[in-house]
Amino acid sequence: MKLIATSLLKPGMYLGKAVYNDRESVLIKENIALTETMIKRLQQLGITYVYVEDERTDDIVPRLPITEETRKKALTTVTDAFRHIQNQPDLKKMFNLEKETKRFKHLIETMLTEMKQNKDLVSLLTDIYVYDDYTFSHSFNVTLYALALGIQLNLSDKELEQLGLGALLHDIGKMCIPVEILKKPGKLTAEEYELMKKHTEFGFEMLRATYTIPLLAAHCAYQHHERLDGSGYPRGLKGNDIHYFGRLLAIADVFDAVTSNRVYRRAMLPHEGLEILYSGAGTQFDKEMVEAFRKAVAVYPVGLSVELNDGRKGIVAKQNHGLSERPVVRILEEDGRELREPYEIDLKEQLNVAIVGCETTMISDMRKFMK
Repeated sequence: MKLIATSLLKPGMYLGKAVYNDRESVLIKENIALTETMIKRLQQLGITYVYVEDERTDDIVPRLPITEETRKKALTTVTDAFRHIQNQPDLKKMFNLEKETKRFKHLIETMLTEMKQNKDLVSLLTDIYVYDDYTFSHSFNVTLYALALGIQLNLSDKELEQLGLGALLHDIGKMCIPVEILKKPGKLTAEEYELMKKHTEFGFEMLRATYTIPLLAAHCAYQHHERLDGSGYPRGLKGNDIHYFGRLLAIADVFDAVTSNRVYRRAMLPHEGLEILYSGAGTQFDKEMVEAFRKAVAVYPVGLSVELNDGRKGIVAKQNHGLSERPVVRILEEDGRELREPYEIDLKEQLNVAIVGCETTMISDMRKFMK
């Protein structure tokens, strides 16, 4: 499969992976020829990239680091729990959190077990989902990224379980924000933004008053928007005054925010999201954590078109664990000509070859390779 920007889709291309909504209903099926109407629909839904079929890369199938069953269970758990909490008065919010804690903890344990067994680099471009409420999907995504980073940093099992719970609930305070502000499709006013920032304090108060939730999880909700240079909120903490988990979650939170599909802006590719983190490494974000994060996530997702320093072009075919910037690449173009017999090179082995560009515009004449 190839990863391609929806702005570059053409009628007749075949969708490689189906597009779903958050209720697991298929919006657009895979393995059917796209029409102009379908393409416009994808763009209207705010989807920036999709996978399309290509006979030279049909065996390239991106995967999540957890099973499809666990992913569905996680999203269902988060969505149901958060929606239920959102519609309750404050005291009942905490009561419902207490009831849900056991399910949350079991979910984190399952995710950790599968991630440790799988060893795949984390990439959330593998499945295309459209969510009515970004907060629910964001909480799940941040949990995956945070756990991947925690594993890379060699945290203990107990620390990982606490981190996972804190990550899953880091935005729970948004359930206290008016829905019209939470779901506003454009830029917030100054007054709305000030209220939105209060979600860190609302979440802290809610979680610390829930006896089944460890205090550390409450601090995750409180501190994930703090920055090393003191420019964050709600307290403007600096450096080591920010808890280790708060610094870790800041990275996972920002990365998912900039790489997620939103109706009002395009999603960045992972390497672009990492550039955001690196630009703030040492000032806003913990530099060592940013380095570890680079090793834990797929910088160049499977299916992405890339250009090498020797002019060859191809598709990312496989990942190398711990060396996310040096994947296995299937060469499709050499010396300016399309290859009828592509071949693969492992950038882990060929250190004189490197990726110098990656894009979703390197399609050439896709009609030659469509069904």
